[in-house]
Amino acid sequence: MVKALYNLDNRSINLASFGICLFSLIIAKYYFEEFLGLEPCYLCITQRVFLLLAGIIFLISTIHNPKNLFKKVYSYVAIFFCSAGAYFSIKQLYLQSLPEDQVPQCGPPVEYLLETFSGFEVISMLVQGDGNCAKVQWEFLFISMPGWVLVIFLALIAITAFQLKRPSY
Repeated sequence: MVKALYNLDNRSINLASFGICLFSLIIAKYYFEEFLGLEPCYLCITQRVFLLLAGIIFLISTIHNPKNLFKKVYSYVAIFFCSAGAYFSIKQLYLQSLPEDQVPQCGPPVEYLLETFSGFEVISMLVQGDGNCAKVQWEFLFISMPGWVLVIFLALIAITAFQLKRPSY
């Protein structure tokens, strides 16, 4: 796999990374929300925001196709967004591992937050999570959804770090 990455140029890798982000967001919205009817919790939405931000950076980097300095800038920004998303995935996995008596109380729906509170208050509530974030709604191969999202973030971090270390073409 690593050898195959050496044969790709930076633009192709950034486009593939953007595709991973876009595909993940589409699956989250149309398969999990619309088809399965799963309601995203606060931390799920926060993870989606960081996946979207990373995807935007990958898309801009694909279009710009920078060399040297800007290649590093885009890569570090993408790694930052993916690391932040990974943090919230881990936070949600932690909440899911808590005993039932230690799970925080559930909060109001996100739509209510957006209508009632200011932007900073909404962001504060979204990044804290609530009891809904502790509920395991879906699993595949004994790994819950935030675990799979963590895998995606870690893969994007690894691909981007690989791109930083290899020589520019």
